[in-house]
Amino acid sequence: MSAVPLATPIAAADSSVGAVRSELGAEPTIDLAVLLPRVQRLPAFTALLQGLGGATRLSIADPAKAYVLAALHAASARPLAILTARPGHARQLWEELSVWSGASSSVLHFPAPDALPYERLSEDFADGAERVQVLSELAEPDANPLIVLSLRSALDVLESPDRFRAASRTLRIGDRVSPGTLAELWLAGGYEPSPLVDGPGQFSRRGGILDVFPPGGRPCRIEFFGDEIESLRTFDAETQRSGERLNELRTAPARTGASSDDQYSADTASATFFDHLSPNTVIVLDEPTQLDTMARDLEQQAEELRVGAVREPPLQERGELQSDARRPYIPWSDLRARLRSGDRPIVDLTHDPARETIPFSHAPTFGGRLKTFLDGVAAPPGRRSRGQQPSPPAESVVIASQQSARLQELFAERGVLVTPTERLLAPASGASLPSVSLVHGSLAEGWRSEQLGLVVLTDGELFGWRKVRRPLRRSRGAARELFLSDIEPGELVVHADHGIARFRGLVKLGGEGAVEREFLLLDYADSDRLYVPIGQADRVTRYVGGGEESPNPTRLGTSEWARAKARVRRAVRDIAGDLLELYAARELASGHSFAPDGPWQRELEDSFPYVETPDQVQAIAEVKEDMERPRPMDRLLVGDVGYGKTEVALRAAFKAVMDGRQVAVLVPTTVLAQQHFATFKERLGAFPVRVDMLSRFRSDREQRAVVEGMTAGTIDICIGTHRLVQNDVRFKDLGLVIIDEEQRFGVAQKERLKQLRKEVDVLTLTATPIPRTLQMSLAGVRDMSAIETAPEDRLPIRTYVTEHDDGLIREAILRELDRGGQVYFVHNRVQSIDVVAGRLRRLVPEARFCVGHGQMAEDQLEQVMIDFAAGDADVLVCTTIIESGLDIPNVNTLVVNNAHRFGLAQLYQLRGRVGRGSVRAYAYFVYARDTQLTEHAEQRLRTIFEATELGAGFRIAMKDLEIRGAGNLLGAEQSGQIASVGFDLYTRLLSEAIDLARASRDSTPLPTDATAPEQRPSLDLPIDAFLPPDYVADEAARLSLYQRLAAVTTGEELGQLIGELEDRFGPLPMAAQNLVYLVGLRLRAGRAGVGQITATEGDVVVKFRGQIRVDVQRLSREVGTPL
Repeated sequence: MSAVPLATPIAAADSSVGAVRSELGAEPTIDLAVLLPRVQRLPAFTALLQGLGGATRLSIADPAKAYVLAALHAASARPLAILTARPGHARQLWEELSVWSGASSSVLHFPAPDALPYERLSEDFADGAERVQVLSELAEPDANPLIVLSLRSALDVLESPDRFRAASRTLRIGDRVSPGTLAELWLAGGYEPSPLVDGPGQFSRRGGILDVFPPGGRPCRIEFFGDEIESLRTFDAETQRSGERLNELRTAPARTGASSDDQYSADTASATFFDHLSPNTVIVLDEPTQLDTMARDLEQQAEELRVGAVREPPLQERGELQSDARRPYIPWSDLRARLRSGDRPIVDLTHDPARETIPFSHAPTFGGRLKTFLDGVAAPPGRRSRGQQPSPPAESVVIASQQSARLQELFAERGVLVTPTERLLAPASGASLPSVSLVHGSLAEGWRSEQLGLVVLTDGELFGWRKVRRPLRRSRGAARELFLSDIEPGELVVHADHGIARFRGLVKLGGEGAVEREFLLLDYADSDRLYVPIGQADRVTRYVGGGEESPNPTRLGTSEWARAKARVRRAVRDIAGDLLELYAARELASGHSFAPDGPWQRELEDSFPYVETPDQVQAIAEVKEDMERPRPMDRLLVGDVGYGKTEVALRAAFKAVMDGRQVAVLVPTTVLAQQHFATFKERLGAFPVRVDMLSRFRSDREQRAVVEGMTAGTIDICIGTHRLVQNDVRFKDLGLVIIDEEQRFGVAQKERLKQLRKEVDVLTLTATPIPRTLQMSLAGVRDMSAIETAPEDRLPIRTYVTEHDDGLIREAILRELDRGGQVYFVHNRVQSIDVVAGRLRRLVPEARFCVGHGQMAEDQLEQVMIDFAAGDADVLVCTTIIESGLDIPNVNTLVVNNAHRFGLAQLYQLRGRVGRGSVRAYAYFVYARDTQLTEHAEQRLRTIFEATELGAGFRIAMKDLEIRGAGNLLGAEQSGQIASVGFDLYTRLLSEAIDLARASRDSTPLPTDATAPEQRPSLDLPIDAFLPPDYVADEAARLSLYQRLAAVTTGEELGQLIGELEDRFGPLPMAAQNLVYLVGLRLRAGRAGVGQITATEGDVVVKFRGQIRVDVQRLSREVGTPL
């Protein structure tokens, strides 16, 4: 690196070196705005600024575009709108501009809608909310933003600024407006009414309380006294509890254009994005030639969709689309003409090396060769290597890195003081910028300008990669799980004492002088009915059995249910004993205690190109802790598809190799072996670690060489299929075995793995969810780690379940190709896969196709996968060979043909193959138009459609995924036991059995719980006690609250629940007050040993459990009447 100045030598390393890592652990938004004046002082920049009156050309190298545009915005003091060709580039440019503009500037991104014009796909609400937020900010009178948008966003027809402002409303305490008027305003603006507000664009009305979640804002609760606003408060979408008080609240429409009902006619919208900008806004057209090309492609696709939609009879019958309907987008030729003929300044931004406005060049790259980098930056003149040119004294180096603490230490070792910061500060008056500045954060690419005397370096130049972390507004999905019951009328439920029944809903009994109560109505066999008091609501849970066949309801009045529970109790007692025995034996076994982490371990972990999630950090710590113990590790790592289990395994493998031990990585398929092999080779390439592979992708000769290498100890890590556990494979010093999806191996391989567990450390990975209840039940007898947090930049996958439609499939493939991505098309019939591929080639001739399935020759399949991963084909038509672990981040569209023939777990695993980066992914599950779906197939497709939240594998409503996970963990024979009593009751019985076995082993008494269902007192008092429907209108919410009230175990819990009720629904009516009184009475009576309280004809009868001494005189004084 020739033109880099000397840094300042120091005598010793700064003492704060070690502290920087923890202080800078969280990713901040860095601020480099202090560097803008450098370019603003150049004569070429001054000329650019003066020429903003009309059309201007600006030629800048791509890496420096964001820097110059941020400087132009700051110097012009007027809004700046940048139009790019592709949505992905618009988002990246927005991130870069945020860094260069600094905290004081408003940098906005107007995202593109998911659907193309005429496409019958709903808009993603998160993106829609972001679009609304941008328009709201533009409506502010003093707005001076820097905005980035893509061509797709620019062509969209939007509401006019006047109509948008008219649909917005500012509310203040004391304003007079009826709740009904606001509800109508929000409905017209695209808000969705919901019993529970937990996402943007929703509102809920409960008497004199309105909850609303404005797009881009915080959820707010409005309380009325009549038609007057009495209070405005934010609330937590997860807990539903109110928080900060507000003086005013501004609500904007929930959408930016025509609704889904009238999107084809577009009669309700008349403007484009540029109509929302102030007249003095500077318009920047980024690469006009690319804009023209992209516009042609978009308009061609839109026209194809329009023609197909016009021809489709259902749309014509409903009058949704007529052949002469107005377009819901503005043609680019019209928009471009309007922009160029208007009064706003236009800047054509390009990069022509021969005509650069301000010259910039690419920064030098080092690709991890940090010694070369440091020699250029930190070496004094006398110690430069031969041939290295002295650096001009005016040039400064600014390093933006997420490895700032590591770089600080490296500089310190060279005697150079560099302190990381999040915001680059201006030097003191008269002083120059330090020769080396270190900023903790991320930039996409560096650059160099000799004219400015400045070099900007990033992780991309230094290490060959950069960590990706973006702040996303993501709604949390826990609220609906917490507050809305899973049980719906008509579904099977389990009553812990009476067995399996069908839930019919909540019914109210009594009235007209009699006590009024609400009950859960359950239908049993032989038309028997059971009315379950709401005080026992927690005894009723949704039935989940995991089988295709639904069980018959239990017969009341027989021993059928008691026998079923007894069978399960015996089974779980055996399992509990076996688990405790295995755990105890492993605690006594002696194994290898691995050494603590060394410097290379941290160097490897620092090179991870993503920011670890908290769950990942926790899992890594637990694995390392196990490895450093003297007993053999046997840990199960549970994580949703693409949540970073492989990285945890890789770090464990490296730790073992650093301690001189070998590692075996066992995977179920050859394709996955190839994928892991490539990942391990890439991540460990900078270290002296030899990684090899043993699978059918290798010839016999190559396999023999690998086996010999493992025996001789020359191979450190071997990745392979079941071939790895065959008898001829011997390791010289095996220390760790990593098993991916153990349940997919055969009986013989599992027996071999069982033996290995007694000898070496074993880490098992699975993407099949283990229910949280089961994890808690097994705490202390099975070591488990769970990664449940999505990576920071991960977006939920847009999922569509629909009939097969050639037009839709063509558009799905073309949309992905337009953004530079690739597609999986899954057809799980080898016999007809080539026919399907041929049909797709004719349907989308623009795309390049390849075909892959498990019956192909080994070398042929390997070549197909390698070519596809390298980008030599656009669409892979394949069977379910992609189901397990295949990781190609560029594939972000999935089409599953005949989706009704797949199991839910398969559908979920397949969907996990896309959306593994920061790009929005799409999954289409299609079935033939004339297919008659079975009830179970329809249920599976509905479930996969609804489970679109990130991490939905852990919340997929306890369907067959979790049953499969339980079976994998506890043994397949347990699946029948689970089916007989339902999963929830099974886990309760298992937990009880483990507690009992542990108490028996340790000779300790079992604790008695006064709040356990069998210990609860029975209360029969003549008072109305329920939640009135006019207080909590939604039946599902009412049932959920009954279950939570029934499950309360402490007065503190009850107090919190009462506070929540008053907060969410208003003051408690008398029936609700009576209900919470009875819950509190039940708690106090249970602690006092009371078994029953009844009231008849003015007398209250209290019965105690067992023999208990009562001080009658004291009790008489307490109640105020003789007893």
